[in-house]
Amino acid sequence: MPYVHPMLETLPERPAFSDNTTDRPNHPLTPPSSGSVSPALKPRLIDYDGLCAPSLGTRARTTESPAAAAERKSKMEEAARILLECVGEDPLRGGLRGTPERLARAMLDATNGYQLNLHDVIGDALYEEDSNDMVLIKDICISSTCEHHLLPFSGSLHIGYIPNGRVLGLSKFARIAEMFAQRLQIQERLTKQIAGALQEVLQPQGLAVVMEMTHSCMTCRGVRQGSSGTTTSSMQGMMRSRDRTRREFLSLLGKG
Repeated sequence: MPYVHPMLETLPERPAFSDNTTDRPNHPLTPPSSGSVSPALKPRLIDYDGLCAPSLGTRARTTESPAAAAERKSKMEEAARILLECVGEDPLRGGLRGTPERLARAMLDATNGYQLNLHDVIGDALYEEDSNDMVLIKDICISSTCEHHLLPFSGSLHIGYIPNGRVLGLSKFARIAEMFAQRLQIQERLTKQIAGALQEVLQPQGLAVVMEMTHSCMTCRGVRQGSSGTTTSSMQGMMRSRDRTRREFLSLLGKG
């Protein structure tokens, strides 16, 4: 069964995708009906229990015992020690003695979003409100970990929407963004997932998500382009179909 927040139970259910490829929309992110597909690209973003884009080991990590959690962390520490040895370092020297444990803790914290539940993140901060004026939340600080090199990328997130009878508490926009950012990501997917979750929750008349990020894999390695930035956007509803509405959003954002 699809996930529905308690405050949205009276709304009509969004149509589910069928396993028949002829019933699927012609969209580049629509996976095939057979074969191995990354969980992050499956059509339903929010699972029945509120977990968002759960990966293969998400539920095991969410429900594991303290003993299993300790074993997981121990395996990560051993992997970090091996990595230090492979780059020619001594994991036992003073400055590195505690690094495997610190790295394990840092990685668990940086990927905590896999365990978060959208129901808990939203709580009771979804409100019925007769408003159809644009709402813009600018300059949300956001950081994530690139899944290609396990290096951080960070920057600003901007969200604009036109309500359709309900609004969301402002802090929850940052919380939802963090839920998707605190996992292994790419910017393109992160932008789309944040927009998809907000679309499901708010069902607004229009929605825009713009992300401006700097990637360590571009600035600290390889081509070493320190001033390079990457901008991605996802426009839905009136934000996509009406030029005037989109221009208003970009003007308020200072991009028009």
